[in-house]
Amino acid sequence: MRKSLFAIGLLAISYSVQAQILCHVDTDAKMYVSEGTLVYSGGGVQTKDTGVLDVRGNVMIVGSGTDALKTIDALGADKTTNGDNIVLRLNTPGTYASSTYGQLYIDGLTQSNITGIVTKEYLTDKQGDGNYFQQIALPFFGKAYSSLSTELGKTFGTVRNIQNPGNVNNDLILQWNNAQAKSDHVTDLSSTTSNGPAYYMLGSRNNNLNLNTPVSGSVNKISGRPYATFAPVNLQNGGNVYFGPGGNGANSYGEAYNSYLQDQFDLPNGEWNVTYGKNIYQFGNPFLTNLDLSKIGYIEGGAITDGNNVANIMGIEYTSGSVVTQANGYTFTTGALKQTFNLNGTPVGDIGLIIKPMQPFIIKLRDNSAQNLNFSTLRRFKDVVRVDGTDYNVNAAKMAGKANKSAGASIKQLGVIGLDANGNELGRAYYVVSATATTGHQTSIATTVQAAASSSNLIGTFEEAPNGGYDPNYNAKYWLYINEANEKDFLGKDLLLWNFDFSKPDKKIVSYKFEIRENAEMLPAGTHQLSSGTGFYYKASNGSVQQAKQGDVVPVSSKSYNLYYGEPNKGTLAAKETATLSRTTVVYNPAISNYIVRFDPDWKKADIEVYDMSGKLIISKKTVDTSKDFVIELDGSVKSSYVVKVVSDKGVIVNTKILK
Repeated sequence: MRKSLFAIGLLAISYSVQAQILCHVDTDAKMYVSEGTLVYSGGGVQTKDTGVLDVRGNVMIVGSGTDALKTIDALGADKTTNGDNIVLRLNTPGTYASSTYGQLYIDGLTQSNITGIVTKEYLTDKQGDGNYFQQIALPFFGKAYSSLSTELGKTFGTVRNIQNPGNVNNDLILQWNNAQAKSDHVTDLSSTTSNGPAYYMLGSRNNNLNLNTPVSGSVNKISGRPYATFAPVNLQNGGNVYFGPGGNGANSYGEAYNSYLQDQFDLPNGEWNVTYGKNIYQFGNPFLTNLDLSKIGYIEGGAITDGNNVANIMGIEYTSGSVVTQANGYTFTTGALKQTFNLNGTPVGDIGLIIKPMQPFIIKLRDNSAQNLNFSTLRRFKDVVRVDGTDYNVNAAKMAGKANKSAGASIKQLGVIGLDANGNELGRAYYVVSATATTGHQTSIATTVQAAASSSNLIGTFEEAPNGGYDPNYNAKYWLYINEANEKDFLGKDLLLWNFDFSKPDKKIVSYKFEIRENAEMLPAGTHQLSSGTGFYYKASNGSVQQAKQGDVVPVSSKSYNLYYGEPNKGTLAAKETATLSRTTVVYNPAISNYIVRFDPDWKKADIEVYDMSGKLIISKKTVDTSKDFVIELDGSVKSSYVVKVVSDKGVIVNTKILK
């Protein structure tokens, strides 16, 4: 028996006696689905001519292979262009980052019977300046790529040029290729979309694409036929290519892998042909509902019924953050949210993992064992994740309760959120402990939950030394967004939190807010003690040890802080402020086929020395201007190794190796 429940404003609706259409919105009629309302139709839905289905809430269409979703003209023919007949609204465009929005769920219909054109109102942050790429999902089947030019007010190109990518490639429409770890470009704009979970990048040559600034009106409107459900996607052989030494190998377009591919989940050795850059999958949300990815790594005895069990999942990077454009025109993201999973599926870091319509995300697996991801059973109207023990339901409410794990096996995390004077977030970092976590640098990614911070992060932590403090062997190689230590052998020892924003004269981090979780569940406000009987502590370099309590906001009084799990012994407080840490890095720039020094923004001048492996000094530059990259001019025909020493005007030293 089919049932239907409607929330209706001004409308005129008739019901078809044919099996294909249950709900019909006629010419000049309007069916209004208000915010917070769920409308269910147990069969097909159709609009005619100027009839409108105006959706600010949620619509479910659950039918069979004979039912249809249609938008027809006055003569009954399928519309082939958008007429704003089925519109998914952005309810408060002025605050779009937190705005609610209309959603559409379709189940049981075949793709051939989904001919209706749906309009999605859309805004998102601009992802960079100058020549950059806008990362996006396109949840529309058979959509001509040329239609994006009209909808977004710019003309996309089809010509790729490795010699001059900044002026040419940034007009392309790129689609990520998981198997080959590269972006393929659309060569025929009249061709159409067919891969629902594809991860797209839309080029913005000369800054001519800004999805936060609509072509007209208050929102962008992107339209097409929604995708039907499809079979689970196979996760195997991602990045199954030879990256070359240091990632200097080239893809089929002649582009060096290390010019665009980043892996902030793989920290143990950074070797491109071990696990770095491999087993990474980039996807876009293929549906016009949210996706809840929070339970896809859950492996504890069938408590979750969505059919997903990606047992080797390491982490997910989601929300695009900001995008950095290199001198060669290629881009990478910074500031994206990251959630990692321990081996029993418990999440840490940015716990949430609700993927909005039009939003892309990245998955990193620990190894190449075969896995499947069923997008169709991850759909969710709510903007909060389901908790453990909740059966799958697209409209399931968030239930109270905690994960069913014993205190002894629990995973605990302290989140430190940097706020400006107006309470806006500027950065964050996490400290995670458990009885099975590993203290210090790890040699494989088999069990770790750590994730790197990007060079643009304002706060972060450094790899800890066994007896507390930071490990000087790794501070110049990476720093951490999510850091872990063993709660037993690192009990009461200090973890260094560093604030690169502290010395800024204008807008800067002025306070820290604490967010404390155990087994992914937030502690009650004001709570310090965890199930183990202890809790997290903090200490400014010029202050005393204090308890970290849930929700507390404390003023920032120094550049460095020490974080502790368990109250420290008075003899091991690590009170001094460390002054030897830097974001200066040496990276390869494929546009010039050479290495460069990219300087910490706090540096004013620097001295640079380069030695060959015999110890001979081959380059020496004094008082180098740090406002721009310094090119290390090495002989490209010589395959050798070098040591680079960079010293700031304040005496901070960064040493690193170059392998050619």
